[in-house]
Amino acid sequence: MWLWLLSFSTFVVQILQKLKHYSICVVRNTTPNRVLLGSKHHRTLKHYSTKQDIMGTLEGNNMTMIHDAIVLKEEAIVHENIHEQNNITSLTNLAITHCIGETDTNLDAIITRYADTISNYNLRNLGYPTNQNFNYNAFAPLLNFHLNNAGDPFLGSSFSLNSMTFEVSVLDWFAKLWEIEKNDYWGYVTTGGTEGNLHGILVGRENFPGGILYTSEDSHYSIPKIARMYRMQCVKVGSLISGEIDCVDLETSLLANKDKPAIINLNIGTTLKGAIDDIDLVIQTLYKCGFTRDRFYIHCDGALFGIMLPFIEQASRISFKKPIDSVTISGHKFLGCPSPCGVLITRLKYIDALSSECGIIASRDATITGSRSGLSPIFLWYALTKRGLIGLENEVHNCLMKSRYLLNLLRDAGIGAMLNEFSNVVAFERPQDDQFIRRWNLASNENIAHVVVLQHVTIEMLDNFVGEFVQKRLICSKDGQKFQPLCIANDVGSRNCACSMHNVLRNIY
Repeated sequence: MWLWLLSFSTFVVQILQKLKHYSICVVRNTTPNRVLLGSKHHRTLKHYSTKQDIMGTLEGNNMTMIHDAIVLKEEAIVHENIHEQNNITSLTNLAITHCIGETDTNLDAIITRYADTISNYNLRNLGYPTNQNFNYNAFAPLLNFHLNNAGDPFLGSSFSLNSMTFEVSVLDWFAKLWEIEKNDYWGYVTTGGTEGNLHGILVGRENFPGGILYTSEDSHYSIPKIARMYRMQCVKVGSLISGEIDCVDLETSLLANKDKPAIINLNIGTTLKGAIDDIDLVIQTLYKCGFTRDRFYIHCDGALFGIMLPFIEQASRISFKKPIDSVTISGHKFLGCPSPCGVLITRLKYIDALSSECGIIASRDATITGSRSGLSPIFLWYALTKRGLIGLENEVHNCLMKSRYLLNLLRDAGIGAMLNEFSNVVAFERPQDDQFIRRWNLASNENIAHVVVLQHVTIEMLDNFVGEFVQKRLICSKDGQKFQPLCIANDVGSRNCACSMHNVLRNIY
C-alpha cells in the first residue's frame, strides 16, 4: 500500500508546487506503510499510516486547494485529449477524390500520422483483449503477395498462393494442446472468435437437427446473434455472481426440454468478468438429466482463455478426451496479431454433415467463409514458434500476476473490484466519467467496467490508470464531502463492493 501512498502523495506535490501560494514536501519514511507530509512554510512533518489519513487531511482546510490542483491536472489531460482528437480529425478528410491518384509522399504522410495517433492511444489500451506486444516486421516481403486459403486446409486447393502448410501446422499444435488425435480432428484458421462460434454451433445444429441451444446470460453477444441467424431455439441460462453458468438453472431448462437434443455453448472466459464455465459439472448435469452422449453437443468458446488455461496447472483441462465437440480461440487476443484471426477445432466425424465438394477450387467447402486470409495462419505459426511452450507459460503467469496487482491497487484505493480464479480480467465499478472511459479504452456494461491485463499492459500503465481514477473521484466530490462509491454488490458480490454499506458490514463481520 505504501507504494500507492507515495505515488498519490507525489502527485499532490507535483500539482501543489505549481500553485504560487503553497508548497508541500514529501519524505519517504523507513517505517512501512507511512508517508510524511509537511508544509515548507511551517517546517513540520506529520506521520500518515493509511491512505484514509492522507485523504482526511487533504479534505480538510486544503480541500479547495487540492480540488483546484486536480483541476489543473484535468486541464492537462483535456489538452492531451484535444491534441489526439485533432490528429484524428486531420485524418477524417479521407475522401477519395483525386482522379489522377494521390502522390506517394502524401499517402505516406497520412499513414505515418495515423500510426502516431494509434501509438498514443495504445499507451492507455486497457479494456479490450487485444495483445499489442508483438513484432511482425519480418512479414514485410509477404505483403507483396495475395495469399488465399480458400478451401479445406487438409486437402489444399488449386490456388497455389496459399499458406495451408502453415495452417495445418498451427491446427496440429492446438489439437495436441486440447488432446485430440490427428486422425480424429478437423479445423481451420478463422477470422476470429465469432466465426469460430458460427462454425462450432453450425456443426452442432447440422448433426443434431432440432436441437436447442443453451447458453448463459454472460455469453458473448455473438451467441444470440448466431441463434437468430440459424433460426435455432435458444434458452438463456442464468449465471452465478462470478459470471459462470448456473448449472442448477441449466438442469431446470434441460429437464423442461428432454425430448430435444441439447447444444451447449460454454464460456472458457466470459466477456465482462472472465468467468470460466465448469465443463465437468455441465457434463454431469447433462447425464443427470438423462441426456446420453448421442443427444448432446458441447461447443467451448475459449476466445481468450482457451490458450491460457492449459498453461495453468491447477485449472480444469480443456480436453477432447471429455465429451466436448468443438473449441475456438481468437488468435489476436492472447497471442497478438495485427488483424483478427482465430482457430476452430472440431471432431472430424461431424464435418461431412456440412461440407460439399467445390470443383472450382479443387477442394472441399467446409468453412464459413470462402476466401480466407493466407497471412493469418503464418501470424499464428510465427507467434507460437517464436515463444515456445515455456515462453507462453511465462506470459500467462505474468498476466495473472499483473491482474492480481491491479485488483489490490483498486481495492487499496477504495474501488470495488473482483477477479475470478485463473482470470486476467479485472472487473470494477464503472467510472462515472465517460471521457475517462474512452481515454483508457475501457469496456463497460451498466454498473461495471473491466481491464484485460495482457502482455502489453505494464505496471506503470496500471499505476497511472488507478491514479487518474482516484483523481476523477475527487473531482466528483462536492462541498468537501467524500466520494460515495457506487454499490455494485448485485454485479460482483457484496465482498467485492466498496460502497459504504458493504464496507460497514465487512467491518462488523
